[in-house]
Amino acid sequence: MTGRLTVPGPNAAPPPPAPRCVTSFAPVTFAAGTAILLGLVGVAVGAFGTLVGAGGGFILTPVLLLLYPHDSARTLTAISLAVVFFNALSGSLAYARQRRIDYRSGLVFGAATLPGAVGGALVVGVTPRRVFDAIMAAALVLLALWLVLGRGEQGAGGEGRGRLRTIVDRGGRVHRYRVPLGRGSLYSLAVGFLSSFLGIGGGVIHVPILVRGLGFPTHVATATSHFVLAQMAAAGSVTHLVAGSFAHGHGLRRTAALSIGVVLGAQVGALVSLRLSASRIELLLALALAGLAARLLVSVV
Repeated sequence: MTGRLTVPGPNAAPPPPAPRCVTSFAPVTFAAGTAILLGLVGVAVGAFGTLVGAGGGFILTPVLLLLYPHDSARTLTAISLAVVFFNALSGSLAYARQRRIDYRSGLVFGAATLPGAVGGALVVGVTPRRVFDAIMAAALVLLALWLVLGRGEQGAGGEGRGRLRTIVDRGGRVHRYRVPLGRGSLYSLAVGFLSSFLGIGGGVIHVPILVRGLGFPTHVATATSHFVLAQMAAAGSVTHLVAGSFAHGHGLRRTAALSIGVVLGAQVGALVSLRLSASRIELLLALALAGLAARLLVSVV
């Protein structure tokens, strides 16, 4: 009868369950898609970063700045530096098999980077994002110009002074040069601060210094730089972890996805580096720096 309220009896069937909200699956789908995309970015960054001995952070940090324009510089540099560590560790293992690492110089320079790495990780936390972007772009431009204008000049700093080094790689090629350890340690201290502050790992700065300023052969410089990077990036990453830099913006999940990619890409980059001349490696590095600097300057202006 219409108008009468019907009360279900004790044996009546229970009402059907309410449909589940489909939006509850959105975070899972988003996370999976993002993880795949970041993993592919990691492969490219790892391959190119290892190829030029720069760890990939000089590419990854600008890319993260463009992908996540609203995240803090502190979070993005923490992610980049942690990924640089895994890239440098993977690349170092590959270069170790090729016998191209100067371990004695690398241990000294690595120790010299540690105080700067800790300081840079702390200072970036108080730097405004727009100021950070401008500093990053200017640093990339200066490094690109240094590489292009100095091409063809082996650094005079390693000739005639310093500890004599002789390295015979797996292919039988002999690398003989001298290393001024004192001056190299001072350079490494500054590299540690700048690389940790910018989240670029430091290889993009350290390789030109090793080649132009200290007289390292380019192929030994790229391998040794990775060995130094692994030590420096580990110190910076631990500092960021203690400071809570990964707590925002899915920092740990982004780091994990990118790190898986760079570990794979680093092995590819180390193999490709055997087929390229020193001048081509330096030119590729300069072009990558200039392109990323231009893109960052557009976003700042």
